[in-house]
Amino acid sequence: MPAPLPEFQRYQYAFAAHLRDPRNNARPQGTDAARMRVYRRLVYGNIDGFLLTCFPVLRKVLGARRWERLVRAFVAVHRSRSPYFRDIPNEFVGFLQDEWVPLPDYPEFMLELAHYEWVELALATSMGVLDWERIDVDGDLLARRPVAAPALANLCYRWPVHRIRPRTRVTPGETRLLVFRDAGERIRFIEINAFTARLMSLLEREEHTGREALAIIAAESRHPVPDAVIQGGAAAMQDLRSRGALLGVLREGR
Repeated sequence: MPAPLPEFQRYQYAFAAHLRDPRNNARPQGTDAARMRVYRRLVYGNIDGFLLTCFPVLRKVLGARRWERLVRAFVAVHRSRSPYFRDIPNEFVGFLQDEWVPLPDYPEFMLELAHYEWVELALATSMGVLDWERIDVDGDLLARRPVAAPALANLCYRWPVHRIRPRTRVTPGETRLLVFRDAGERIRFIEINAFTARLMSLLEREEHTGREALAIIAAESRHPVPDAVIQGGAAAMQDLRSRGALLGVLREGR
Protein backbone atom coordinates (compact mmCIF):
# COMPACT_ATOMS: atom_id res chain seq x y z
CA MET A 1 0.00 0.00 0.00
CA PRO A 2 1.43 3.43 -0.92
CA ALA A 3 1.93 5.81 1.96
CA PRO A 4 -0.88 8.38 2.40
CA LEU A 5 -0.17 11.84 1.05
CA PRO A 6 0.87 14.53 3.52
CA GLU A 7 -1.90 16.92 4.50
CA PHE A 8 -0.47 19.85 2.51
CA GLN A 9 -0.43 17.76 -0.70
CA ARG A 10 -4.02 16.63 -0.19
CA TYR A 11 -4.93 20.30 0.21
CA GLN A 12 -3.06 21.21 -2.99
CA TYR A 13 -4.84 18.51 -4.98
CA ALA A 14 -8.22 19.60 -3.64
CA PHE A 15 -7.42 23.25 -4.37
CA ALA A 16 -6.38 22.50 -7.97
CA ALA A 17 -9.35 20.17 -8.54
CA HIS A 18 -11.75 22.92 -7.49
CA LEU A 19 -10.10 25.46 -9.81
CA ARG A 20 -10.28 23.03 -12.71
CA ASP A 21 -13.83 21.82 -12.19
CA PRO A 22 -15.70 23.73 -9.46
CA ARG A 23 -19.03 22.11 -10.31
CA ASN A 24 -17.79 18.65 -9.38
CA ASN A 25 -15.16 19.50 -6.73
CA ALA A 26 -16.08 21.40 -3.61
CA ARG A 27 -14.07 24.36 -2.40
CA PRO A 28 -11.48 23.16 0.16
CA GLN A 29 -12.39 23.89 3.76
CA GLY A 30 -10.83 27.04 5.12
CA THR A 31 -10.57 28.86 1.79
CA ASP A 32 -12.25 32.20 1.26
CA ALA A 33 -15.11 32.03 -1.27
CA ALA A 34 -14.44 35.46 -2.77
CA ARG A 35 -10.75 34.74 -3.28
CA MET A 36 -11.50 31.39 -4.85
CA ARG A 37 -13.83 33.09 -7.35
CA VAL A 38 -10.92 35.33 -8.35
CA TYR A 39 -8.61 32.33 -8.78
CA ARG A 40 -11.22 30.50 -10.87
CA ARG A 41 -11.66 33.50 -13.16
CA LEU A 42 -7.90 33.87 -13.56
CA VAL A 43 -7.34 30.20 -14.43
CA TYR A 44 -10.15 30.10 -16.97
CA GLY A 45 -9.43 33.58 -18.34
CA ASN A 46 -5.73 32.92 -18.97
CA ILE A 47 -6.31 29.63 -20.75
CA ASP A 48 -9.25 31.01 -22.70
CA GLY A 49 -7.12 33.96 -23.83
CA PHE A 50 -4.36 31.75 -25.21
CA LEU A 51 -6.90 29.58 -27.03
CA LEU A 52 -8.75 32.55 -28.53
CA THR A 53 -5.48 33.81 -30.03
CA CYS A 54 -4.94 30.54 -31.89
CA PHE A 55 -8.51 29.47 -32.71
CA PRO A 56 -10.49 32.61 -33.65
CA VAL A 57 -12.50 30.92 -36.41
CA LEU A 58 -13.45 27.93 -34.26
CA ARG A 59 -14.60 30.32 -31.51
CA LYS A 60 -16.80 32.25 -33.92
CA VAL A 61 -18.24 29.09 -35.46
CA LEU A 62 -19.14 27.59 -32.08
CA GLY A 63 -20.46 30.78 -30.48
CA ALA A 64 -19.95 31.88 -26.88
CA ARG A 65 -21.96 29.15 -25.12
CA ARG A 66 -20.50 26.12 -26.89
CA TRP A 67 -17.00 27.60 -26.83
CA GLU A 68 -17.10 28.14 -23.06
CA ARG A 69 -18.42 24.62 -22.49
CA LEU A 70 -15.56 23.23 -24.58
CA VAL A 71 -12.85 25.27 -22.84
CA ARG A 72 -14.17 24.35 -19.39
CA ALA A 73 -14.10 20.67 -20.37
CA PHE A 74 -10.49 21.10 -21.51
CA VAL A 75 -9.51 22.73 -18.21
CA ALA A 76 -11.32 20.07 -16.18
CA VAL A 77 -10.15 16.96 -18.04
CA HIS A 78 -6.84 17.50 -19.77
CA ARG A 79 -3.48 16.97 -18.09
CA SER A 80 -0.91 18.94 -20.02
CA ARG A 81 2.48 17.44 -20.81
CA SER A 82 4.12 20.86 -21.21
CA PRO A 83 4.40 23.56 -18.51
CA TYR A 84 4.67 26.37 -21.10
CA PHE A 85 1.77 28.67 -21.92
CA ARG A 86 2.81 28.72 -25.59
CA ASP A 87 2.03 24.99 -25.80
CA ILE A 88 -1.59 25.35 -24.65
CA PRO A 89 -2.97 25.36 -28.24
CA ASN A 90 -1.09 22.12 -29.01
CA GLU A 91 -2.46 20.56 -25.83
CA PHE A 92 -5.95 21.68 -26.84
CA VAL A 93 -5.69 19.93 -30.21
CA GLY A 94 -4.54 16.78 -28.40
CA PHE A 95 -7.52 17.06 -26.08
CA LEU A 96 -9.94 17.30 -29.01
CA GLN A 97 -8.32 14.32 -30.69
CA ASP A 98 -7.96 11.95 -27.74
CA GLU A 99 -10.28 13.00 -24.90
CA TRP A 100 -13.19 15.10 -26.08
CA VAL A 101 -16.40 13.14 -26.66
CA PRO A 102 -18.22 15.06 -29.43
CA LEU A 103 -21.67 16.27 -28.49
CA PRO A 104 -24.53 16.34 -31.02
CA ASP A 105 -24.61 20.13 -31.24
CA TYR A 106 -20.91 20.42 -32.16
CA PRO A 107 -19.84 20.29 -35.83
CA GLU A 108 -18.11 17.21 -37.22
CA PHE A 109 -15.30 19.32 -38.66
CA MET A 110 -14.30 20.79 -35.30
CA LEU A 111 -11.07 18.80 -34.83
CA GLU A 112 -9.88 19.42 -38.37
CA LEU A 113 -10.65 23.14 -38.16
CA ALA A 114 -8.77 23.39 -34.86
CA HIS A 115 -5.78 21.54 -36.33
CA TYR A 116 -5.76 23.82 -39.37
CA GLU A 117 -5.74 26.93 -37.18
CA TRP A 118 -3.05 25.45 -34.92
CA VAL A 119 -0.75 24.70 -37.88
CA GLU A 120 -0.37 28.42 -38.56
CA LEU A 121 0.93 28.98 -35.03
CA ALA A 122 3.18 25.90 -35.19
CA LEU A 123 4.84 27.06 -38.40
CA ALA A 124 5.11 30.68 -37.25
CA THR A 125 7.04 29.56 -34.16
CA SER A 126 9.00 26.76 -35.85
CA MET A 127 12.77 26.87 -35.32
CA GLY A 128 13.43 26.01 -38.97
CA VAL A 129 15.81 28.57 -40.46
CA LEU A 130 16.96 29.36 -43.97
CA ASP A 131 20.54 28.61 -44.99
CA TRP A 132 20.85 30.56 -48.22
CA GLU A 133 24.46 29.51 -48.71
CA ARG A 134 23.28 26.02 -49.64
CA ILE A 135 20.53 27.21 -52.01
CA ASP A 136 20.70 28.30 -55.63
CA VAL A 137 17.46 30.25 -56.03
CA ASP A 138 17.59 30.18 -59.86
CA GLY A 139 18.79 26.61 -60.30
CA ASP A 140 17.22 24.00 -62.58
CA LEU A 141 14.40 22.34 -60.64
CA LEU A 142 14.35 19.29 -62.91
CA ALA A 143 18.07 18.62 -63.06
CA ARG A 144 18.90 19.28 -59.41
CA ARG A 145 17.43 18.70 -55.96
CA PRO A 146 14.75 21.28 -55.06
CA VAL A 147 14.71 22.78 -51.56
CA ALA A 148 11.39 23.34 -49.79
CA ALA A 149 10.62 26.04 -47.25
CA PRO A 150 11.98 24.84 -43.87
CA ALA A 151 8.65 25.37 -42.06
CA LEU A 152 6.07 23.53 -44.17
CA ALA A 153 3.04 21.29 -43.64
CA ASN A 154 1.57 19.09 -46.37
CA LEU A 155 -2.00 18.53 -45.13
CA CYS A 156 -5.01 16.45 -46.10
CA TYR A 157 -8.44 16.93 -44.48
CA ARG A 158 -11.90 15.46 -44.91
CA TRP A 159 -13.43 18.95 -44.78
CA PRO A 160 -12.65 22.21 -46.64
CA VAL A 161 -11.34 23.79 -43.44
CA HIS A 162 -9.99 26.90 -45.18
CA ARG A 163 -13.53 27.82 -46.27
CA ILE A 164 -15.29 27.35 -42.93
CA ARG A 165 -16.86 30.49 -41.52
CA PRO A 166 -19.76 31.21 -39.14
CA ARG A 167 -23.14 30.53 -40.75
CA THR A 168 -21.46 29.07 -43.86
CA ARG A 169 -22.54 25.60 -44.92
CA VAL A 170 -19.77 23.22 -45.93
CA THR A 171 -19.90 19.62 -47.08
CA PRO A 172 -17.20 16.99 -46.56
CA GLY A 173 -14.71 16.46 -49.35
CA GLU A 174 -11.01 15.67 -49.55
CA THR A 175 -9.05 18.90 -49.15
CA ARG A 176 -5.29 19.15 -49.59
CA LEU A 177 -3.44 22.22 -48.39
CA LEU A 178 0.18 23.28 -48.43
CA VAL A 179 0.96 25.62 -45.54
CA PHE A 180 4.42 27.14 -45.20
CA ARG A 181 6.46 30.06 -43.93
CA ASP A 182 8.00 31.88 -46.85
CA ALA A 183 11.32 33.73 -47.07
CA GLY A 184 9.60 36.89 -45.80
CA GLU A 185 8.44 35.03 -42.64
CA ARG A 186 4.81 35.12 -43.78
CA ILE A 187 2.53 32.08 -43.39
CA ARG A 188 1.09 31.12 -46.76
CA PHE A 189 -1.71 28.68 -47.63
CA ILE A 190 -2.12 26.99 -51.03
CA GLU A 191 -4.88 24.57 -52.01
CA ILE A 192 -3.25 21.73 -53.95
CA ASN A 193 -4.20 18.45 -55.61
CA ALA A 194 -3.02 14.91 -54.90
CA PHE A 195 -0.29 15.17 -57.57
CA THR A 196 1.30 18.24 -55.97
CA ALA A 197 0.93 16.76 -52.49
CA ARG A 198 2.84 13.64 -53.55
CA LEU A 199 5.46 15.73 -55.34
CA MET A 200 6.09 17.86 -52.25
CA SER A 201 6.31 14.78 -50.03
CA LEU A 202 9.18 13.54 -52.23
CA LEU A 203 10.92 16.90 -52.56
CA GLU A 204 10.89 17.65 -48.83
CA ARG A 205 13.47 14.91 -48.30
CA GLU A 206 16.00 16.61 -50.61
CA GLU A 207 16.95 13.15 -51.92
CA HIS A 208 15.67 13.47 -55.49
CA THR A 209 16.13 15.82 -58.38
CA GLY A 210 12.87 17.22 -59.67
CA ARG A 211 13.00 14.87 -62.65
CA GLU A 212 13.62 11.83 -60.42
CA ALA A 213 10.68 12.73 -58.17
CA LEU A 214 8.39 13.14 -61.17
CA ALA A 215 9.57 9.84 -62.65
CA ILE A 216 8.58 8.14 -59.37
CA ILE A 217 5.12 9.68 -59.59
CA ALA A 218 4.74 8.67 -63.24
CA ALA A 219 5.66 5.07 -62.35
CA GLU A 220 3.31 5.01 -59.33
CA SER A 221 0.40 6.30 -61.40
CA ARG A 222 1.27 4.11 -64.43
CA HIS A 223 0.75 7.13 -66.61
CA PRO A 224 0.77 6.15 -70.31
CA VAL A 225 2.86 9.23 -71.22
CA PRO A 226 5.56 9.76 -68.57
CA ASP A 227 6.90 12.82 -70.38
CA ALA A 228 3.55 14.54 -69.81
CA VAL A 229 4.03 14.03 -66.07
CA ILE A 230 7.51 15.53 -66.30
CA GLN A 231 6.27 18.57 -68.23
CA GLY A 232 3.29 19.15 -65.94
CA GLY A 233 5.45 18.66 -62.86
CA ALA A 234 8.05 21.12 -64.09
CA ALA A 235 5.36 23.78 -64.43
CA ALA A 236 4.01 22.92 -60.97
CA MET A 237 7.49 23.28 -59.42
CA GLN A 238 8.02 26.64 -61.09
CA ASP A 239 4.70 27.81 -59.65
CA LEU A 240 5.64 26.55 -56.18
CA ARG A 241 8.95 28.41 -56.41
CA SER A 242 7.19 31.62 -57.42
CA ARG A 243 4.90 31.28 -54.40
CA GLY A 244 7.73 30.56 -51.96
CA ALA A 245 7.03 26.90 -51.14
CA LEU A 246 10.18 25.92 -53.05
CA LEU A 247 13.18 28.17 -52.47
CA GLY A 248 15.46 26.90 -55.23
CA VAL A 249 17.81 23.93 -55.51
CA LEU A 250 20.76 22.62 -53.57
CA ARG A 251 24.05 24.06 -54.74
CA GLU A 252 26.47 21.65 -56.36
CA GLY A 253 28.43 19.58 -53.86
CA ARG A 254 25.85 20.02 -51.07
